[in-house]
Amino acid sequence: MKIEELLRYGKEKLEKQKVEDASIISRILMQYVLKIDRNKLIINKNDNVDINKENEYKEYIETIMKGTPIQYITNNQEFMRLNFYVDENVLIPQPDTEILVEEVIKSIDIKENIEILDMCTGSGCIGISLAKNIENTKVTLVDISKEAIEIAKKNAIQNAVENKVTFIQSDMFENVKGKFDIIVSNPPYIKTDIIQTLDKQVQNEPHIALDGGEDGLDFYKILINEAHKYLKKDGKIFLEIGYDQKQEVENLAKQSKHYKKIETIKDLSQNDRVIILEC
Repeated sequence: MKIEELLRYGKEKLEKQKVEDASIISRILMQYVLKIDRNKLIINKNDNVDINKENEYKEYIETIMKGTPIQYITNNQEFMRLNFYVDENVLIPQPDTEILVEEVIKSIDIKENIEILDMCTGSGCIGISLAKNIENTKVTLVDISKEAIEIAKKNAIQNAVENKVTFIQSDMFENVKGKFDIIVSNPPYIKTDIIQTLDKQVQNEPHIALDGGEDGLDFYKILINEAHKYLKKDGKIFLEIGYDQKQEVENLAKQSKHYKKIETIKDLSQNDRVIILEC
């Protein structure tokens, strides 16, 4: 089959399974299989595809149809204009989370030695992006998962910030010491019984990184009640939240009485996305 024909085949198969962005996924997968960029794909669209590559492509299409995210096939996801290695041990970085990173960057005054803690780091996309974009900073990346920590280390090297970051395997703050200017987190926040209703692709991401407990607030309770102990004077917490969690998370912050200021930031779709707490 020609490249153009195979792309059409992939797109139609994915559309029948109601896979979102079928055309984009079909194209990215073809680039991955053929090891060419988008421009070459367009220029060479009438070229015949080697039968082995054709079969490989079709097998991957079947895998995606069964619910495997394409990012777990290509082992790559772009975030903050950086490339991150991902596999089934970590969540796939999402564009909405860039709002969280951008808000942290905007909050930084020009001063030396900013210390940041990235809790529930997963792939490391948040902490590594901050290390890459803030000149005078040291970032500590924390996760309970040993596999996630190893992936974050890989991504730190891949993005040339390995000298600006450290890693701690820890159940939340259990192994964390010291104080930080900023604590940032995109914790698990989906209600347990909601997970089974999500898209197949999301359900194939690690549940440990999705499941926020019965009310979706388990990790916010820990973060809000414990984080102030690890913040310097006037330190801040930046939390990503679900679109409908603003009131509940704000109430937790008010009940704790450790925070003098609470601010909420909306994402590009005008959903509440980030809560900022200042000690």
